[in-house]
Amino acid sequence: LIFFPRFFIIKMRNYRNCSKTYRTPRRPFEKERLDSELKLVGEYGLRNKREVWKIQLILSKIRASARILLTLPENDPRRIFQGKTLIHRLRKFGILEEEKQTLDNVLSLKIQDFLERRLQTLVFKTDKSKSIHHARVLIRQRHISVNNQLVDIPSFMVGLKTQNTISYFVKSPLGGGFPGRVRRKTLKQETEKKEDK
Repeated sequence: LIFFPRFFIIKMRNYRNCSKTYRTPRRPFEKERLDSELKLVGEYGLRNKREVWKIQLILSKIRASARILLTLPENDPRRIFQGKTLIHRLRKFGILEEEKQTLDNVLSLKIQDFLERRLQTLVFKTDKSKSIHHARVLIRQRHISVNNQLVDIPSFMVGLKTQNTISYFVKSPLGGGFPGRVRRKTLKQETEKKEDK
């Protein structure tokens, strides 16, 4: 065994500069904003208002980039290239409609356009759950798959191509897999009762 002095041992640390994914409102007690946020939280079955603020930040960044591109002349290569990629990305997730593929329409986007494309909302709208809250429970308890891949994140943004592939996970009891713990227990009790008779 070779023993190295203490100063030879290098400690590697992982320094990551993680920026915030949400921005808190400037005026914390504005009644109209509080009511509108609470309505969104209830309508889309969100966990808390931070989920609303996350989408607001994403939307503000998209709007800001669209606003910068609109200041450039129409024939500018930067405006053409970056504008097309921005619209294509929004179109891919079904946030922008086919008829509204312009930078002006990007500025008119709302929070609801993003919330409609969440996995939680689409699970509820495809009648795979009894309510929007039940949809969240199903996703978190690993019952839902997108494109035959397990997804357990309710805020997962579903693309237009994968929208029709939302289904119950193959290994889930709801998707024809192995029965769950409670179901196994009841089946065991039923078999025991039959044997006693």
